[in-house]
Amino acid sequence: MNNSVITAPSILAADFANIAGGLSLIEEARGGWVHMDVMDGHFVPNISFGPKMVRDVRARTDLPLDVHLMVSQPERYTSEFIEAGADYLTVHLESTVHVHRVIQSIRRDGARPGLAIVPSTPVAAAEELLDEIDLLLIMTVNPGFGGQALIPRGIEKVARAVQIRRERGLSFRISVDGGVNHETAPLLREAGVDVLVSGSAFFSAPDPSQYLRDLCGHGGG
Repeated sequence: MNNSVITAPSILAADFANIAGGLSLIEEARGGWVHMDVMDGHFVPNISFGPKMVRDVRARTDLPLDVHLMVSQPERYTSEFIEAGADYLTVHLESTVHVHRVIQSIRRDGARPGLAIVPSTPVAAAEELLDEIDLLLIMTVNPGFGGQALIPRGIEKVARAVQIRRERGLSFRISVDGGVNHETAPLLREAGVDVLVSGSAFFSAPDPSQYLRDLCGHGGG
């Protein structure tokens, strides 16, 4: 993979009083996906939004919705988020005991299943599930808040996931969320990342379109 890196601006960093404007900014900047972080205040120390936000965003954009459930017991909510319009629905390896069953249910209900791992979880812990997913999300900050610096070991985890994918002939995409900016993106691209999630840096950029081109390595193109 990695023929062309996908950018996925995170709507969490947008102005919640003007979500439609945030979506327009993503589309005008030619973002590839819309990343949506769902937080429950239990699995992570913050609360964001629920299925209604996904439904409202779905009604306002044709871009793929990359919904990341940072919640305990995600099996209680997956069908609601799929019905609301999630294209990719990612759950955490650490969030539930029977994560294999959850992944199967996501695909059965019509979305593309993703699996996320926090910085303290090695890629090896996810190996049994890599042939069941469409997306591996490697968290390069501790989840819960935007604006954090990338944890460097995350770059090594991307390279390891690429190696496993190649050795096993698999086709899941590898995404990174946390501390992605113009300084860290080249290192992640070199490691083989497919999807770059960016929140605070995107919405605060003087020129969001140029910012996304820089993330992809297109420079002034």
